[in-house]
Amino acid sequence: MTLLVLGLVLFLGVHSVRIVADDWRTRMQLRLGEGAWKGLYAVASIAGFVLIVWGYGLARQQPVVLWTPPAATRHLAALLVLVSFVLLAATYVPRNGLKARLHHPMVLGVKVWALAHLLANGTLADVLLFGSFLVWAVVNFRAARRRDRASAVSYPPGTVAGTTGAVVAGAVAWAVFAFWAHEALIGVRPIG
Repeated sequence: MTLLVLGLVLFLGVHSVRIVADDWRTRMQLRLGEGAWKGLYAVASIAGFVLIVWGYGLARQQPVVLWTPPAATRHLAALLVLVSFVLLAATYVPRNGLKARLHHPMVLGVKVWALAHLLANGTLADVLLFGSFLVWAVVNFRAARRRDRASAVSYPPGTVAGTTGAVVAGAVAWAVFAFWAHEALIGVRPIG
């Protein structure tokens, strides 16, 4: 469990700098240069991610079961993860209504993804992993909306084509992940 916790602290810590120390982040970017800052950020993020994957994999070998979720929560989780993938796609598809309305669909997608996995899994490692991401996403979303208000950020209006593209791209990515990649990468078949 130690590697999982270290990975979470490193990964979410790096991704929380803008939440807790935005002025420091700006100063460091200016001092180091944007390329060096992004390089350090990437290295720390990758190291944290590797520790999370390794630690979670080890924790799954000797799970500490806190509860056994009902089978129906798997179906609910699959639906919520579909929503999460659509929100993720909305982050990148230009001029879609989801981003125009929600402003930070990726962070909302992380919230939904984490909640879905908390509902469908009941081990200590699951609570640590998905609970940490859920708390981080809630705090990050609030901070991002606060920054937007302070800077008077406006988002371009969405179009039907952009919104449809985001929904289709998210649904296709979800199907690939749900029916193939989740089992191939994580060893768990979420559907079927």
